[in-house]
Amino acid sequence: MTVTTGQSRTNQAPRSAVVVNPSKVDDIGELRRTVDDTLSAAGWPAPRWFETTADDPGRQQTRTAVESGAEVVFVCGGDGTVMSAMSALVGTEVSMAVLPAGTGNLLAANLGLSTDLAAGLAVALDGGLRHLDVGAFEGRHFAVMAGMGFDAHMLDATSDTAKAHIGWPAYVLGAMKHLKDRPMRVTVRIDDGTPMRRRARSVLIANVGRLQGGVRLLSDAQPDDGILDIAILTPSTLRKWVALGWGLLRRSDRIPSIEVFRGSRIDVISSRPQPRQLDGDLVEAGDRLFVEVIPQALWLCVPQPADDPDLAVDAGAVTGAQ
Repeated sequence: MTVTTGQSRTNQAPRSAVVVNPSKVDDIGELRRTVDDTLSAAGWPAPRWFETTADDPGRQQTRTAVESGAEVVFVCGGDGTVMSAMSALVGTEVSMAVLPAGTGNLLAANLGLSTDLAAGLAVALDGGLRHLDVGAFEGRHFAVMAGMGFDAHMLDATSDTAKAHIGWPAYVLGAMKHLKDRPMRVTVRIDDGTPMRRRARSVLIANVGRLQGGVRLLSDAQPDDGILDIAILTPSTLRKWVALGWGLLRRSDRIPSIEVFRGSRIDVISSRPQPRQLDGDLVEAGDRLFVEVIPQALWLCVPQPADDPDLAVDAGAVTGAQ
């Protein structure tokens, strides 16, 4: 399917709002001054500000911003904040501009979003937009991937302190704690296909293909083709884990212990409850992961020219221009 190319915003001075997770920002006053001054210098109206809370990590704040007339919503926080805000923007004409402030940066790595504040603001000011698919799971939405099993165990075993000090290699340490866990028995059904039974370590349902550290798991995954990519990981020994990891690092055409499928409606049922994650953020454990794609559901502010299937291709251009 042809990938939709980027578009430019027609209103060059749109109304905006900022949804920020204060626990992810060292100096919210400085953040506010920087954002307000940058937008004012560009001729934009002053944005409205909304802070998330433990009880509401961003969804209602974003909904209120949209109801107040915002045409662009800046989301500043971790992947959990971004997910919550995204759920309120799905199906609207309001665009999301991400200012990553978390430690994982899984969304930023996949979608070409700079972790630098000035570059993130420049992306929004430049007006580049891209219509993305999102995945839907139990009333929530994700832009990168959902997962059940080993990947969620790895996230749970990786502390925020380790991520803050050493970055993405902290996930390797978390992964090592669970390499010898017993596999889960899963039944996977894609669209109206025949159910498949596997002894799997992880099932990943992805809109785009990068893991932490920029490692590409699914080379054909595209963010706006109306399809989700599914990876079933089945390594049963440490040697097979090593072979799988080496194949990913080398970007081999054939990687052992991985089966790849594509579909728009995916139902994964496990024989016992498993940890689950959306876009690198843990959700409650469960024995089912039922996901559907919503095509062309979200407008995202992206670097210009934003015409490559891999959004991260343009990421360095904006940062280098600052």
